[in-house]
Amino acid sequence: MDPLSIIGIILAFGAILGGNLLEGGHLGSLVNGPAIVIVLGGTLGAVLLQTSPKSFVHALRLLKWVFVPPVTDDTVQIKKITGWSTLARREGLLGLENMITGESDFFSRKGLQLLVDGNEPNVIRESLEVEMNTRLERDLRASKVFESMGGFSPTIGIIGAVMGLIHVMQNLTDPSKLGSGIATAFVATIYGVGLANLLFLPIAAKLKNIAMNTHTGRELVLDGIISIAEGENPRNIELKLSGYTDDPESIVK
Repeated sequence: MDPLSIIGIILAFGAILGGNLLEGGHLGSLVNGPAIVIVLGGTLGAVLLQTSPKSFVHALRLLKWVFVPPVTDDTVQIKKITGWSTLARREGLLGLENMITGESDFFSRKGLQLLVDGNEPNVIRESLEVEMNTRLERDLRASKVFESMGGFSPTIGIIGAVMGLIHVMQNLTDPSKLGSGIATAFVATIYGVGLANLLFLPIAAKLKNIAMNTHTGRELVLDGIISIAEGENPRNIELKLSGYTDDPESIVK
């Protein structure tokens, strides 16, 4: 669980709602059904129009990363790769065959399988790079779905505001209808700008950051697998991969 995401959402919306209360407003003034329909419906419709079904579904799947990101520990991964290297030097590459079934990460399993099959280092690199880059591109496209939502929602909010003002202008002779029209106009703008800057754009940025971190983790595995294929010394592999960690000295020692 990522506590920063939860704290961020609570703090962001709490500041907006709390400030409204401090100014003498009340929560009911920020609740407007037509404005919600206009902003959320219009934003979702625009995103669906420009996004492929696969990218949209993948974006929904990755949404859980905001609160439960993939757990990666580069130090543990380096120790694991060093252990593979030691085993390969002692028993040969075929000795890694039993490690494949016990590995939970698909990318690592694929790399080990390519090693056990006796492929050349350049073949292994090409195969893993295709897998790695394809996953990164797919994850970045998913993050852009929320980025697009952040771009559309303020504009849709303005459309809602204009619609509310049109409603007001059409009912100038009926004062009882002026209040609801003006409320829709202003609240729709708040919804559009608020959702974009408090939810959609931060979610897009977080997913992109997690995707890049995951990609870096796969690069670590790739370099480790290639080093094993080239027969490098386990200690040298450990020192090389230590550059991926935030504290390389802890591994070098």
